[in-house]
Order: sequence, then structure tokens, then C-alpha cells
Amino acid sequence: MAAATTSDEDATTTASPTAPTAPVEDAPSPGGASRGATARARLAASFGRGDGSATPLPYLGTLVALVQASHPRQLVLTAGGVALAAFLAGRPLGEVALVLATVAVGQAVLGWHNDIVDAEDDARAGRPGKPLATGRLDVPTAWFAVAVGALALVPLAVANGYLAAVAYALSVAVGLVGNVVLRGGPLSWLPWAVAYALYPAYLSFGGLGGQHEGEAPTWALVALSAVLGVCVHVLRALPGLVQDNRDRRRHLPLRLAVRTGAPRLLVLTMVATAVVVGGLAAVGATLGLTA
Repeated sequence: MAAATTSDEDATTTASPTAPTAPVEDAPSPGGASRGATARARLAASFGRGDGSATPLPYLGTLVALVQASHPRQLVLTAGGVALAAFLAGRPLGEVALVLATVAVGQAVLGWHNDIVDAEDDARAGRPGKPLATGRLDVPTAWFAVAVGALALVPLAVANGYLAAVAYALSVAVGLVGNVVLRGGPLSWLPWAVAYALYPAYLSFGGLGGQHEGEAPTWALVALSAVLGVCVHVLRALPGLVQDNRDRRRHLPLRLAVRTGAPRLLVLTMVATAVVVGGLAAVGATLGLTA
């Protein structure tokens, strides 16, 4: 049978019963790979899979990477600790849940920002647990997460009351500044001390409703919280002392470790942390949260 011609626009195209046209997705690309395979590879890469297969849920890999980049251990410990303090202070469960959510979002923002700042150093050190360093998370996505978290933090913080919102916003702001400046020098402890010292004010001024106004915190709680922040700073820095020394950072934990040795510094800091936490509990039970 003679080949049938199509319309004038497709006059150059012929169809043959014995030579069916191959599907477009199986046509080889100039590089030798099919378009379908290329599309599947790109899709899998966007989902965080590099073996050419797609994950069951879209963007699951990105979500997992964002969770890992949020410093989840510190997030859980900090948010849980502040929420526990709110509960022990007699706050209703609804307010405790609000405190937990507010601090968790703030910690996630701090974690993402910290990994953005450290992305190059983490990649150079070959840290596999850092999604930005390994390429499982890109910097624009991390910045987008920071922006979304910051926007979500505003109504959450204000729901605790304006004064409490100011206290917690200052705490997060100090942490963000600390991610960029002072962290590599002898005053690396200062942002941690200031940020943690603001937690008692966040709790004492806080309540449910934007118009809520509490009272000033007990100064002993403020001082002990500042010391706790320094202890947390040392504990957080200990695992990375070797790489920090290679990067020529001379923060407080490294200076202390040079004098005492890292194992002894770990033991001393853990003991100091336990003493401070005990002191916080004792002051809270005797003097209370507010002055």
C-alpha cells in the first residue's frame, strides 16, 4: 500500500504500517539516554533519590533533609526543656503546647541558618550528616525554609503576649547573629549566654493571648539560664573541635580543650550542666519564675 500523505503542514511526514513510529519517551537523546530515563532521573533527584527510582511521596527527600538540617536533637531538647519549665511553672497545657511550638520553630530557623553559614566548611570537612554539604539539600531551599519559619514564628510568638514575643524574638535574633559573628573567637559563648538568659523572660511574661502581660523573671533564673547556655555551647562544640582547629577557629570550647583535654572538658561540662539544671529547679521551686 502506498504511504498516505498528511496535511500540507505535515507533507514531509509519512506513515507506514510496517514501521510504526516509536514513542517519544523512548527516543534516544543526543547523549544516548532516553528522554524518559532523563526525566525519571531528574524527578528522582528532586525527591532525594539518586538511583533513578522515585520515592513514594513527592519531595520526601527534601523534607527529610530539612529535618536533618534543623539540628533536630538540639531542637527537641531545647523546645522540650522550655516547655517542661512552662509546665512546672503551672502554665495550662494549651500554653505549654504553644511554648513548645514556638521554641521548636525558632530552633529550626536557627538550625537551618547555621547549616547555611557552615555549608562550605561542612563540605570541605566531608560531614555526611549535613544535607547542605552533601548536596541533598540546596541553599535556596534552605533559605526558603528560614523565611517560612521566620514568618510562622511571628504569630506564634505574639500569641504568647507582646512582651514574651519580644523576649523570644530577641533570643532568636541573638542566635542568628551568633551564627555569623563571634563564633570563631574567645567571645563565642556570649550569644549563647544572652539567648538562654532571655528564656525566663519569655516564660514569665508569657501567657495565652497577644494582650497578655506577665511579670519580670527571677534574676537567679536569668543568671543560671545564661550559664546553661554556655554549657550547651561547649557540649555542642566538642564533637567538632578537630575540624574547628583546622579551620583556625579559636572559640571558647577549643581554648578550654587545649588546656584540659577534650575528654576531661566533656566530663566537667556535663557535671556543670547537671549542677546548673539542679539550680534552676531549686530556684524555680523556692523563689518561683517571677520576682
